[in-house]
Amino acid sequence: MNIEASTYPSATIRVSSLLIVDDNSMNRIMLSRYTTKLGYRATLVENGRKALEKLQNEPFDLVLLDVQMPEMDGYQVLEEMKGHSSLREIPVIMISAVDELESTVRCIELGAQDYLPKPFNPVLLRARIAACLERKQLRDQEIDYLQQVGRVTAAATSIKANSFEIESLNEVASRSDELGQLAQVFQEMARQVYAREQYLQQQVQQLRIEIDQSRKAREVADITESDYFQQLLGKADELRNRVRLDE
Repeated sequence: MNIEASTYPSATIRVSSLLIVDDNSMNRIMLSRYTTKLGYRATLVENGRKALEKLQNEPFDLVLLDVQMPEMDGYQVLEEMKGHSSLREIPVIMISAVDELESTVRCIELGAQDYLPKPFNPVLLRARIAACLERKQLRDQEIDYLQQVGRVTAAATSIKANSFEIESLNEVASRSDELGQLAQVFQEMARQVYAREQYLQQQVQQLRIEIDQSRKAREVADITESDYFQQLLGKADELRNRVRLDE
């Protein structure tokens, strides 16, 4: 098995996925072995261009990024990541042999979550990884919550427009918090509105039938009560009487 590819821990539960980006193969292997022992899944690439390709095609929870690399350095990768809405929320820890304040400041300004000098301290790296992943988990929960709040507010608009679909809030309604309860209220309200509309439509249809029947009755009455119709009835009676007399 080639350790330069992806390495996986033995746990069957969902584990955090790390992308390790370094042009030095020994650094990649060392970081891969260490992070895998910690229970993470490690994917390795040797330059910034391949890192961006991986990030655009696979989900990652954290990037360990070298600063100085050929083709595309760490600064450029950071700039590209922060320019993509799908990548900007992924935390990045810069790991570099350049132990200078200016480099650290530039990385932080470009959006890196943290910065560690080489050779890395395993205890410090472990703490930084855990902290970054915890912040990402909280951020993911916040984004998911805001998205589900957006579904509820959209439901309010669609109810007014008579285009609401009850199933659109099923996921939000399954939550056990106040937002889930609000979604359940919206769904129940929509069911009541729908039932009321159905009842009103049935009443309107019945009213239309009754009006139509009443109109027809009036039209028949207008005909039968007219002088002309009464004259015809009189003539018809005369003809019937003549027939009886002839018999």
